[in-house]
Amino acid sequence: MNKKMEKLLIQCITEHKENVYRLAYSYVKNAEDALDIVQDSIHKAFTSAGSLKSEATMKSWFYRIVINTSLDFLRKHKRIQPVDDITLELHGPISEDVYQNVDLEKAVEELPTAYQTIIVLRYFEDLRIEDIAEVLNENVNTVKTRLYQALNKLRVKMNDDLQEVK
Repeated sequence: MNKKMEKLLIQCITEHKENVYRLAYSYVKNAEDALDIVQDSIHKAFTSAGSLKSEATMKSWFYRIVINTSLDFLRKHKRIQPVDDITLELHGPISEDVYQNVDLEKAVEELPTAYQTIIVLRYFEDLRIEDIAEVLNENVNTVKTRLYQALNKLRVKMNDDLQEVK
């Protein structure tokens, strides 16, 4: 890897470190595991930086590495560890993206992984549809369809929960 590419990769990782951590955390729900995933992702990024075709796609390329590393971790460990909000606040990065609606957080977590990933990338990481498609290596129309379906599932779930409360 040339020095310019290495410098750009370091800059990309540094600029997006909180977002990448939150993305990994959204999969594993554990601070230490999320940090391990980020560390593994950085190692993988430096190891495979030669395969990066364009500097313009570096952010989405790195996000894809983080997502794949998170999914690999979940497959290897096949466990889910829910963490309460207090623990999350103690170990997580301080950020404005705090879940204010516990029902919404729970509803997002209950979505299938494909839908959950798109919701997190779109609304919590603020990526454009085109960037999400690139990160997930999917067609833009497929991402739009999954986003629409995910939002419908969330709407139905939230309405059902609201009806149960009444």
